[in-house]
Amino acid sequence: MDKFVIEGGKPLKGTIPISGSKNAALPLMAASLLGNSASTLHNIPRLKDIYTFNNVIRVVGAQVDFHEDENKLVIDPTHVNHLEAPYDLVRKMRASFYMLGALVGKHGYAKVSLPGGCAWGPRPVDLHLKGMEAMGIDISLEKGYVIAKANDKIEGGSFRLEPSSVGATVNLLLASVLKAKKFTIKNAAKEPDVVQLCNHLVKMGANIDGIGTDTLTIKAVNELKGIEVSNDPDRIELGTFMIAAAMFPGSELTLTGCNPEHLGSFTKQLKKTGTTVDIDGTTIKVKAPDTLKPVSIKTEIYPGFPTDLQAQWATMMTQAEGKSKVTDTVYFDRFSYVPELTRLGADMEVEKNTVHISGKTPLIGASVMSTDLRASVSLVLAALVAENHSDVLRIYHLDRGYEDLENKLSAVGANIKRVDED
Repeated sequence: MDKFVIEGGKPLKGTIPISGSKNAALPLMAASLLGNSASTLHNIPRLKDIYTFNNVIRVVGAQVDFHEDENKLVIDPTHVNHLEAPYDLVRKMRASFYMLGALVGKHGYAKVSLPGGCAWGPRPVDLHLKGMEAMGIDISLEKGYVIAKANDKIEGGSFRLEPSSVGATVNLLLASVLKAKKFTIKNAAKEPDVVQLCNHLVKMGANIDGIGTDTLTIKAVNELKGIEVSNDPDRIELGTFMIAAAMFPGSELTLTGCNPEHLGSFTKQLKKTGTTVDIDGTTIKVKAPDTLKPVSIKTEIYPGFPTDLQAQWATMMTQAEGKSKVTDTVYFDRFSYVPELTRLGADMEVEKNTVHISGKTPLIGASVMSTDLRASVSLVLAALVAENHSDVLRIYHLDRGYEDLENKLSAVGANIKRVDED
């Protein structure tokens, strides 16, 4: 098992290219199974979750060719013949549950294991299943598997997501575009990942109205074709590097290949800390302030502050001059990083779904570990500004969502190495 060894206390200076979005790529991969010919997806990151989902897709009979040197993925669904996604693969990654919508949407049947994924907090799939039932799909549970059945065409109807959910919106889109005569998703997620999926499906031939709003109306078409498309840049990776640039006086990063509009309210909040943010097309320059101001945030559904950046924000606030708090209204139990940051010297206290932070505290290197993807990267950020040497353990979590992280950071002056924990 690998770990990162980090010598902190050095400003970051230079240019980092932003990779393709994992969260946006996975729905596109699932949507490729709906086509009657192969689809080619560009700007697909080389990540553990992508490789895992490639294997899930292969199991059902699709041909998957990942040209890693080009970040290009070709998926041919024409020989799908095994309409089951097994536990050993689905348990590794929650997004594998998109196979339910893709398989029942195209073939009228799916048997998919209930998902696994990060170890924090309950993230139920009830909304996915209730939405499919409202659509007219027959849903049953059998020994840890969901079995979905649907006739060639079903009536549809409507379903309101409470709360709004990216995963459920994606699965209902996948299930309905070939099956439901008319189906309306109310309070649908508006995240860029969902908008990109809708546009992708329309390019394949789907009929979707209301793209970019919280009400999506789908009318079934008889077939979808394979297409060639480029994946969006990763807004969470982008936000993470913007925070990395803001945390340490003297740091200045140029981030390329971005879509600044996808950041929602994040950029406005970052500027409140005194950080300089200059946007020029697809390039963003971020310069750390001499004194970081404390700014409290509350996560919300898009375009509000993203839950996937709250751990990084809380870490940055340990270096702000004053008190702040971070409240997560999306997931109430996403603070596994807090005990580890306090080992480095942070002054933080969790109360229900809020972490209270008192800064500025000097961080001193130590060995730390975490249980999920975003917590892991927050520990890397802390180690980069900490004095002396830190070991960040269990970095396999990072390999799920950050492409080539240590090399990107090394290129801008970080002293970070991947070594075997033993």
